Amino acid sequence: MSAVWDFADFDDHEHVHMFRDRASGLTAVIAVHSTHLGPGAGGVRYWHYPQRAAAITDALRLSRGMSYKNAMAGLPMGGGKGVILADEGAAKTPDLLAAFGRAVESLGGAYVTAEDVGMSDADMVAISQHTKHVSGLPVASGEAGGDPGPLTALGVYLGIKAAILQGLGTDSAKGVRVAIQGVGSVGGGVARRLAAEGAKLTLADVNLARAKDLAEELGADLADSAAIMEVEADVLSPNALGAILTERSIEKLRVPIVAGGANNQLATAADGQRIHDRGIVYAPDYVINAGGIINVALEYLGQGSREEVESRIHLIPGRLAEIWAESKASGAPASAVADRMAQKLIGRG
Repeated sequence: MSAVWDFADFDDHEHVHMFRDRASGLTAVIAVHSTHLGPGAGGVRYWHYPQRAAAITDALRLSRGMSYKNAMAGLPMGGGKGVILADEGAAKTPDLLAAFGRAVESLGGAYVTAEDVGMSDADMVAISQHTKHVSGLPVASGEAGGDPGPLTALGVYLGIKAAILQGLGTDSAKGVRVAIQGVGSVGGGVARRLAAEGAKLTLADVNLARAKDLAEELGADLADSAAIMEVEADVLSPNALGAILTERSIEKLRVPIVAGGANNQLATAADGQRIHDRGIVYAPDYVINAGGIINVALEYLGQGSREEVESRIHLIPGRLAEIWAESKASGAPASAVADRMAQKLIGRG
């Protein structure tokens, strides 16, 4: 295996740590991209990777995305990410979560963890018994914090509305055809909000039963999780895993707008140019999906209420509009414009 510095997605990361706890079975990666604005904040995901190098790549890409996301959201936090490598078919155990908590604590506050794919707020509670550098814990009604999924969904919904205005010239989702890939906590929340406004939905998820149940609830159409990328619609909303916008998939898109909550949707930087060249309105993922980190960051910092969280999330459409305006003026892809803005904010401009 190459040294971590030689990975294509290594981007002058400040820390990259590999953890192994034999007793609990923990194998984990924690990557801290930048602490220029504050401690590196970002969730931990529990996922099975066929090759361990893929877990390192994921941690590198996701932590860089968190640097950009936190900066663009105006948070005094840097970017970090944790990945716990799950053995196929193995269950999380209290010992494994405890070991991960100790790993986070060993970094002395350079990394603040929270919930991500494969993890729950109950897991965060277990981890919090072993480190104070954790957020996304259950909170009293009206306070910042707790499950970040619904707040991420709110931001994505508002971002889709902004993209509809940008790409279709209407401020309503009524009658707008939206193809949603992934209907878990975030995608499902987005679907319910859009359905309530009268959007025409096509849903897909690798968990077919989950997609089918939600489609029946909302009166939506159903598509295969791969075929959803080629559905003819007004908006494609990716809300599952990343790297789904590739040279090949971009050629086959049949939508004028791509706006969703999945992290790292572009497989490569060149794919941002490809989607721009097709004239597709693209919402940079780390801008549109910032609702969850706004929620847990304010919880960790002890700042604000749920009302303050939601008021900050309502700023997402304005940030997207600024990016699209600069993209139009400069001719640069929206993805590149957002990257330049974020890099300047973290002292790398």
